[in-house]
Amino acid sequence: MTTLTEHDRLWIRRYHPRPDAAARLVCLPHAGGSATFYRPVSAALPASVDVLAVQYPGRQDRRSEPCAGGIGELSDQITSVLLPWTDRPLFLFGHSMGATLGFEIARRLERDHGVVPGALFASARRAPSCPRDETVHLRDDDGLVEEVRLLSGTHASILDDDELIRMALPAIRADYRAAETYVYAPGPNLRCPVVSLVGDDDPKVTVDEARAWSRHTDTASELHVFEGGHFYLTDRLEEVLALLVRHVTRT
Repeated sequence: MTTLTEHDRLWIRRYHPRPDAAARLVCLPHAGGSATFYRPVSAALPASVDVLAVQYPGRQDRRSEPCAGGIGELSDQITSVLLPWTDRPLFLFGHSMGATLGFEIARRLERDHGVVPGALFASARRAPSCPRDETVHLRDDDGLVEEVRLLSGTHASILDDDELIRMALPAIRADYRAAETYVYAPGPNLRCPVVSLVGDDDPKVTVDEARAWSRHTDTASELHVFEGGHFYLTDRLEEVLALLVRHVTRT
């Protein structure tokens, strides 16, 4: 049975350990997000799915650590942490920046370790081959807070608490910098399926940009469009969970 080392505990939150599960789902947060965002997902999925929520450095209990320098560095670190958990089918779910991370982690697992994920679920993120020129990370603090408010990714009570939001801003800025300076390096397509999910009113990604994930896999791809904006899944959680269960328990 896989057990967490002290180093693993920095990165992985296993809110509902299911050591006998047939498959594992790795959940990667959005920019400025934390592992706790996925606690409801962990609680709701069946006993056949072991959920590993990733905690990036620079937030919550890792606030004293420096944030990662970029998507590449973060992908390298997370891939290393996940290797001991690849003894059974491993699925990757990433929301927004987390989808880009999931893509790069899948690349590393396949290329460097011969591990083909069960699927990559790319939520609320345009395909790597669809860049945009974005500079939110260069805004002042007020501009950064306004962006987060626009996307409704953080509970309003936190945004209204000046002390809390100021504590979170360094991680939010670092994550936006990582996501916005990411440059896709062309290479072999993934061997795992890619399932893209998007809200029909998402200002950060169009349906066509989400559909373009199909360019990055040599096997099956799917597109699922939900009613809502960038954080459509908070209101459509039951539908998203049903989709995850259909795919993950298919193994």
